Amino acid sequence: MCLAIPGQIQSITAELDETFRNGKVSFGGITREVNLSMVPEARVGDFVLVHVGAAISVVDEAEARETFRYLQQIGELDELSPNPSAT
Repeated sequence: MCLAIPGQIQSITAELDETFRNGKVSFGGITREVNLSMVPEARVGDFVLVHVGAAISVVDEAEARETFRYLQQIGELDELSPNPSAT
């Protein structure tokens, strides 16, 4: 199953123009580099849904936190871990 994971934009790390941007996004304390090209309206502090390394939409903070909590409960965030356990 493919999921979009909510995270908060911590910084914009590269900006070719207003559309082609990358940023650091925090997922419960784990930070990843994310392509922000599909959410040109997103700013530092905004919450975004990230799928396969690209932010696909801006979401409200309450929705993002609730979704993240649910994904943690069902174990769908293991791939974010810096040292995933071998299975």
